[in-house]
Amino acid sequence: MKTLTVRLPENLIADIESESRSRNISKSDVVRERLQSAGHAAPPKRRRPSFKELAGNLIGSVKGDGLPADLSARKKTYLRELGYGQNRNRR
Repeated sequence: MKTLTVRLPENLIADIESESRSRNISKSDVVRERLQSAGHAAPPKRRRPSFKELAGNLIGSVKGDGLPADLSARKKTYLRELGYGQNRNRR
């Protein structure tokens, strides 16, 4: 079992010590019982949203005015025609 150190208000410590003495159990046992009865479990792990969930509302939102209808299928051809990927003279 691992050890955890916490700071508690004086009145809560006095209450835990009192219960510990009256029941003749350790303060750690009192705290463990209280935490378990209060239902303090580890918070559920949240999964990371997928890219589709994050950008889903953007899909299809770009208007293709003046763009070729087959741009997604022939993007390399169109980029080559525009000069992308070619070495440029450095000044």
